[in-house]
Order: sequence, then C-alpha cells, then structure tokens
Amino acid sequence: MSTITLDKKQMIKTLNNISENGLKVFDDNYQIDNNSENPDAIVVRSFHMHDLTFGDELKAIARAGAGVNNIPVEKCTEQGIVVFNTPGANANAVKELVLTTIMASSRNLFDGVAWAKALDNETEDLSKLVEAGKKQFVGTEAKGKTLGVIGLGAIGALVANDALNLGMDVIGFDPFISVDTAWNLSRNVKRAATIDELFQHSDYITVHVPLTDDTKGMFNSGSFSLMKQGVQILNFSRGELVNEKDMSQALEEGTVARYITDFPNANVLKMKNVIPIPHLGASTKESEDNCAVMAARQIKDYLETGNIKNSVNFPNASLPYTGKKRVATFHQNVPNMVGQMSSAISSFDLNIADMVNRSRGEYAYTMIDIENDVNGDIIPNLERKISQIEGVVTTRII
Repeated sequence: MSTITLDKKQMIKTLNNISENGLKVFDDNYQIDNNSENPDAIVVRSFHMHDLTFGDELKAIARAGAGVNNIPVEKCTEQGIVVFNTPGANANAVKELVLTTIMASSRNLFDGVAWAKALDNETEDLSKLVEAGKKQFVGTEAKGKTLGVIGLGAIGALVANDALNLGMDVIGFDPFISVDTAWNLSRNVKRAATIDELFQHSDYITVHVPLTDDTKGMFNSGSFSLMKQGVQILNFSRGELVNEKDMSQALEEGTVARYITDFPNANVLKMKNVIPIPHLGASTKESEDNCAVMAARQIKDYLETGNIKNSVNFPNASLPYTGKKRVATFHQNVPNMVGQMSSAISSFDLNIADMVNRSRGEYAYTMIDIENDVNGDIIPNLERKISQIEGVVTTRII
C-alpha cells in the first residue's frame, strides 16, 4: 500500500469486533474511534445498520464478509457512500466446511457421535454395545457420487475443484460466471445448461449464490420434484434461499435425505434429518483476518486515491495515483456530466492529466487528475463548483 500523507486524520469506526490484523492496515493517517458520531469510514461484520443515520463525513462502509444484507445499500448510494464487501476472503473457510459436512453427513457421523456419547452411563461392556449398535450408522462414500454446485464464484469454484480431488463427479451451474473464475475452474467440472439439469443429476447439491428476488425460495416443491430421491442439500449462503415449508415436506417424504444448513431457526430445528450448524461457515481465525485486512485495504485505497475495488453499489474504477490533485465525483449516469466537470476545471485555468469514467446502472463515478500544481485556495472553490452541477451526488479533491 501507499505511504500517502493525508491532510487530516481519517476517523475509522468499527461496529463489530474486527481482527487486529485488519486494523493494523490503518497507519498514522488514521484513528480508530468507535465513539465517533461522524466517521470517515466504517468497518462492519454483521451489525444491523438499517436504522443508523449517517454523518456527512462518511465516505465508505466496508463489510468484512461477502453478504451486505445488514447494510442499507440503496440509502448509501443515494448519499454517495461507497459500500465494499470482501468476496473470496472467506472462501477457503467455507469450502472446508462444505466438504467436511458432505463426508460427515454421508457417514452419519453426527448421529453416530451423539449416540456414542450417550453410552457414557451404560454399565455393560461398551465394546459390545458399540459393535452391536454401529450397524444403524452405516453410511455411503462421497467418491463416485455427483455434486451439483450452484454458483461458481470464489467459494463455489474451490468447492468444485476440491470435490473432484475427492473422486466426486461435479456438475456446475452459473449463468454469470466471471472470466477469472472460469480460468481457475477445472476443465473436469461439467457445465449444466440449466439449473433443472443440475437438480436432476446430483446426489448432493451445494448453493453459493447471493440472496436476490430471483434466488429467494429457489429450493421449493417444484425444484424438489426434479431431484433424485435421497438428495442431500447444503446451504452455506442464505437461509431464505430455501422455502422452509416445502423443505420440511421433502424431508418427511425422503425426497431430501439431509438438509445441512448454516442458518438454523425455530422452523428448521423442528425438521426431520436436518444438520443445523450455528453459522460457522466463515468462522475461522484465518478467515476473519483475511476479511478484515481486505476491507481495511479497500477503504484505505479509496480514501487515499479514490480507487474502487469490490464495491456493491459504485462501479469499480482504478487510475494510477501519481500524487497529482484528483477530483473524484459520484454522479448520475446522464449525458454531458464529464463535459461539465471538465469545463469547471478549465474555468480555473487547470489542465486535465488523466481521467477515468465508469458507470453502474443509474450512477457513474469519474476521477480526473489535474496536471497543474493546484493552489490551496482553488481547491474548495473547485470542489464547490463541481458539487453544484446538477446530478452530482458527492465530490472530493484528493
């Protein structure tokens, strides 16, 4: 990271316990102040932020994790606050738990261990009891079975590749797979043309997609009707991806042999053949460190250079930082915005050295580097003039 010196210390607020390794990313330009009412940036994990009021200094929120349901993203966009997440930082932790539960469930390990522990008060020869009782826990091997992976992002791709190494056949479905993920995915992962094809051929199904209007309740009576009898379903993404009433019935009928979920609730705990995990998917020290470090670096880079990576509401944008004054503006995606900003800059007899403009839906983000040495008195006047352009949400000069 850069050793840029900022004009003033930036206040960072944390709303959860954030890994110290992550907070160490913030150097002498920053101050961690969890009592601040108006910080420059916030680092958060699961804290519910929808009821918070944001101060006018807040420029960025970074979620040390992938999901951002706890953050009012739309409100942040309207106020020009960039929201980051940390895709892939917890991928290995989730992958390991997915593969662990596939094998443990198939071997009836959880039930077997619970049964063995209950023998503690038995007075008979335990070895005889164990030998007599173990028949009820005969399982199956994962090798040679078909794993369907829905969503081939950072986590799904790791799961798919390592499942192949366990001797499983893997079929994947992801209509939005990125080029980077495709390069990292084994050629032995079979591509399902439709999600229905994946449902029909899988012995195990693991899902790694975000919760959206399209994915909510995607596991339902209709999808269960397409699946093999005795399929095992693993959900380490979001509980709402599953229609719980339909899942309960599928478990009762044996269509679904096991439902392994990282999102237990009162309904789920009443279901037959559920393996409820207390939201441990990313709960490793390594994962928490990785997420915190990634979140802190993204905030630091944005505050110091204006560059954006892994935002869920702003377009990603990067321009090499050379130390020249930079105008960073978030604005509506309408014609002639860049022209108006250029005119504002030239009205102060300033030249443009470099620029980048990226759009995302109704909004866009523009960074413009100024060639000239800029007198300190010009900066607030230029900032004010650009902020007065109709359609500008926020602007700052770095």
